[in-house]
Amino acid sequence: MLQISGSDAGQINPFALTPVEREVLQGKQNSPIVYRYDSMNELRFELRLRDRIVNAARMMQDSRVDFAVFRESRCNPRYWTRTDNGGFQMNPGVNPSDAINDIFLNGELYGFECATAIVIVLYKAVLDTIGEQMFNQLFNPLYLRDWNHDSDLWFITTHNKSESYPGDVMYFRNPDFDRDTPEWQGENVVKLSEDLFFGHGIGIEAGREIVTALNKMRQPFSTESAYLDDLVVHPNFKHLLAITSRGYRYSIA
Repeated sequence: MLQISGSDAGQINPFALTPVEREVLQGKQNSPIVYRYDSMNELRFELRLRDRIVNAARMMQDSRVDFAVFRESRCNPRYWTRTDNGGFQMNPGVNPSDAINDIFLNGELYGFECATAIVIVLYKAVLDTIGEQMFNQLFNPLYLRDWNHDSDLWFITTHNKSESYPGDVMYFRNPDFDRDTPEWQGENVVKLSEDLFFGHGIGIEAGREIVTALNKMRQPFSTESAYLDDLVVHPNFKHLLAITSRGYRYSIA
């Protein structure tokens, strides 16, 4: 259920939304959970950013970026310096927007693991939502490794997978993973639609296909299957709207 202060969710024309935005809107309208928004603009911002997260995940799938563990990670030295622990430190004098966009434009120069991929997807989505000027003000400099992220990319975590929506980050856990390949102890994913996910290193697959892929990475003779965890993570949409609105009024017609 949606509860919007001083407004009515019915004012949003679902036919003016993208398929992703429409799926999120309809899902929240039909939910037994009450989702409260301070304004219609706040809801529109969340819908738009969720749509951009899904789009960024699909872009990464098409970018030719490789999956690589930290010791084998690589990046474009024009924008990033690889650190000893396999992370990427943005070079001085580089625009954060250019550094993030280069990962999608020159993906063959990059290799990283799935958590880093998720953070990059979220940065790209925020960039495509708020624009280069505001992004460069808020996220400078950038450091990419695992779940490291700027404090303004504030994550909210819940534990109810039945209340997950496109644009959420979720986790397939592989409890009996082969200890020789610890990188396959699980897969961080972006939810694209009801049962479709993007996981860096596995690709865009239905949930059962991701479970099947992870089960191939278990200890010999294991009988404990991988599964979709209850963990659900998404950006703090209200916070992002607030900090971007300091510079200008964010509005979606």
